[in-house]
Order: sequence, then structure tokens, then C-alpha cells
Amino acid sequence: MQLHFDLPEIDRDATKKVVESILEKYRLYSLQLSLDKLPSVTAKYTLVPPSPSLPSSSTETAALANVDYERERAKFIEVMLRAVNRLSNEERKLIILRYLEENEEFDYQVYAKLNISERQYYRLKARAFYKLAFALKIEVYKEKEVSAS
Repeated sequence: MQLHFDLPEIDRDATKKVVESILEKYRLYSLQLSLDKLPSVTAKYTLVPPSPSLPSSSTETAALANVDYERERAKFIEVMLRAVNRLSNEERKLIILRYLEENEEFDYQVYAKLNISERQYYRLKARAFYKLAFALKIEVYKEKEVSAS
């Protein structure tokens, strides 16, 4: 008697798109200055007295938004770096050169730098994407087809 596991099938194209969007988000986060959201300097008058629990000025609101944004950004970058560090040396080099450095490079430039063939490059890239997808828990599964009985 054998055990049978009914594992869901991964949607390769959707997973690839999700990983690429996450890598692009990392690039954008790494390029942003920490204080992009500045307070407005326009005075605002109201007859409602300020509440002690809520920020009453645009400066306070902007400061709170900056703190929350910076916390989210730092956590995202840390999670991404941990996931990338779990890859093999070759996979890590590929992902860093192609997606994580400030200067954006094309695939052909990366496989030339890595001194590998185009075919080997795309195999390595696919493997790295799947590992990243599972490490970040962003893999996409195909919908199960329901058979009409």
C-alpha cells in the first residue's frame, strides 16, 4: 500500500510574475530616500478641538506616516535579503546582479558577467525564482479543476 499525496500544481507564469514584482519593489525601496513624505506647510483651521489621541497637525501626521513607512520598508528589505541569502552562490549572484543592484542590467549582460550560457542562465534563474517564491511564501498555485459529475 502506497501513500498518495494530492499536492497542488504551481502556476509557473504567475509565480514568476509575482517574484519579479517583489524584486522590483525591493529595487524601488532600496532607491528611496528615507524621508520622502514631507509635511504640508499650508495652514488648516477648524472649529473642532484637537483630539489628544490623534495627530492634530500635518507635521505630526507626516511624522507618523514616515515612521510606519520606514518600518514597513526596513522589514521588507530584511525579509528579502534573508530570502536571497538562502540561495546558492550562483543563484544569489544572478539575482543580485540582475535585480538588486542600483544599475539595472539585462539578462544577456548578467550571463556574460557570470560566464555561463544563455540556457544555463535561464535554468538557474528559474530555480532561483522558485526558491525565492517558497522562501517568501508568495508561490501561486493553479486552480483545481472541478469535474462535473
